[in-house]
Amino acid sequence: MIIRETEHHFVMTTQHEHASFSGKVASCFKENLFLDSSYMSDVLIAIKEHDRGWIRLDDTPVWNDRHMAPCSFGEYPLLPKLVLYRKGLDEIEQINQYAALICSMHFSSFKHLQQSKQTECIDFIHHETERQKRIKAGLAHPGENIVERHFKLLQLSDEISLYVCFNRPGAAKEEEHPWYRAGFETIIDGQKINARWANSKEIVISPFLFEKEFTASIKIKYVAKDFINQIGLSAAYKETDLTEQVVTFRAGENNRKLNQ
Repeated sequence: MIIRETEHHFVMTTQHEHASFSGKVASCFKENLFLDSSYMSDVLIAIKEHDRGWIRLDDTPVWNDRHMAPCSFGEYPLLPKLVLYRKGLDEIEQINQYAALICSMHFSSFKHLQQSKQTECIDFIHHETERQKRIKAGLAHPGENIVERHFKLLQLSDEISLYVCFNRPGAAKEEEHPWYRAGFETIIDGQKINARWANSKEIVISPFLFEKEFTASIKIKYVAKDFINQIGLSAAYKETDLTEQVVTFRAGENNRKLNQ
C-alpha cells in the first residue's frame, strides 16, 4: 500500500492500482523511446502488471504501531514481501515471458536486496538472475541495449506514478516528497526527467516524453483518521469509497520533447 498522510486522512493507494496507472502513463510515451516498437505491447504488460505480487498483501491493510499509521510498502516485513514478489513474477511469466524478464530486472535492482547479507535476499537475487537467464535463452530477445531501455521505461513510469501518489495535488516543489524534488532517478538518453505540479490537476514533465498532452486517472481512498479510531483500519478501509483522481500531463511553455 502507498500511504500519504494529511491532517484528517490517510490517502491510500494499492500497489496494483499504482502499477495500472504506470501503464497508462507508459502507453502515452513517444514510440521511439521503446527503440524497438515490436516489443511495445510486452513492455506495457510488464509495466501494468509489475506490482501484482502486492494484490494479496494490499487486500487487508496493516496498522504500523510505531508510526501510528497504516503500514506502507517500505515498512512492510521483508520476508512476506519476498515470497509474494516471487509469486507475482511467476504469475507475470505465465502471462508474458518478456514482461517477466523486465519485471524480474526491476525487483532485482532494489539496492536494499542487492546489498543485504540476509540469506533470503541472496536467494531471491539468485533465483531472479536464473529466471532472467532462462527467459533470455528461450526467447529471440532483442539486444541488451533494448532490454535495458525497456527496463528503464518501467522504472521511469513507476517513478512518475509514485510522484502522483506521494504528493498532494498542486504541491509546491519544496513541499514535494524528497525523492522527486531534484527530478527522477531514471535517466533516459542521458537526460534527467523532471516533474512539477502546475496546479491541482496538471503536471508538467520536462523534457516532454509523450506524443501529446494526455489525461489519466487513478483510484485512491481517503480514509478518515476518526473513522479508523472508531472501527479499526481494515473495516474503515473497506467501507471507504474509492475516489478517482484525474491528472493531466503536459509540457511547459518552453519545454521541448525528448529526442524531438
